[in-house]
Amino acid sequence: MKKVTIIVPAYNEEEVLEQLYTRLVTVIDRIDNYDFELLFINDGSQDSTLSILKDLRRNDRRVAYVDLSRNFGKEIAMIVGLDFSEGDAVIFIDADLQDPPELIPDMIRYWEQGYDDVYAKRKSRSGESWFKKYSAARFYKLLKKTTRIPIQENTGDFRLLDKRCVEALKQLRESQRYTKGMFSWIGYNKKELTFDRDPRAAGQTKWNYFRLADLAIEGITSFTTFPLRLASLIGVVISIISFIYMFIIIAKTLIYGETVSGYPSLMAVILFLGGIQLLSLGVIGEYLGRVFNETKKRPLYFINEYNNQKATNSKENEKY
Repeated sequence: MKKVTIIVPAYNEEEVLEQLYTRLVTVIDRIDNYDFELLFINDGSQDSTLSILKDLRRNDRRVAYVDLSRNFGKEIAMIVGLDFSEGDAVIFIDADLQDPPELIPDMIRYWEQGYDDVYAKRKSRSGESWFKKYSAARFYKLLKKTTRIPIQENTGDFRLLDKRCVEALKQLRESQRYTKGMFSWIGYNKKELTFDRDPRAAGQTKWNYFRLADLAIEGITSFTTFPLRLASLIGVVISIISFIYMFIIIAKTLIYGETVSGYPSLMAVILFLGGIQLLSLGVIGEYLGRVFNETKKRPLYFINEYNNQKATNSKENEKY
């Protein structure tokens, strides 16, 4: 029988894990002719998440868990899940139950029809503020306009990936990751499912606006060089305007004689040009920082424990 691995990144999710497990088991027990693996990635949780996962595995051998040595972030937790998955396909789902496990049978059905990437698109986003919805919509539109890669709007990590998609993603080992863009970058045959997203079943979201802004910067800088081009274009335009203004001043001086420039206008020009230069340097610095991090060639993660066995190094080191 084919095997499907359901990957669940978890960070301080003690309030919702048992409820998630119950709903997942209810769904997969109704699907015949498949083996399932429930692979939880404990991303350095500080609560009782790990002990709950150990109890679940003790009672159900379909449950597996990877305990990371510290909190590496969700993007790294996802590649850990891919490295440790054993299925012919994997399904990513968040632990907060905003993505309904009841869509899994539909995902598997489309997978059997030949689709490699069956992704869930949100029709609505319950429990989220208007500002978060608005900023997310603006971000996706900006990203689509600035990159040549087709980006799916209103889609998260909830999706099924065929084994060949998994193997492709495992080859992308950059340390600063934007997995949603990687799903699009690898290509393959995709299928869309739509659903209404529920509010969190319990607990608090780990994604504050600062972390979301950081993820947005990762997405833009990982999949487009448009900010660098924009900085260059702004520099060219301002240089042309500056030269024109310089010639106007020279001509005016030759025709009407020397004039005394006002302090306010002089300061305005200096501050404007200085601001543009600092903005351009900041954009360049973002890209340079990413180059610096990638040249270190550090492992993406380290494993503390895998299914009750202590680990001294990551599975990534064994394979790559």
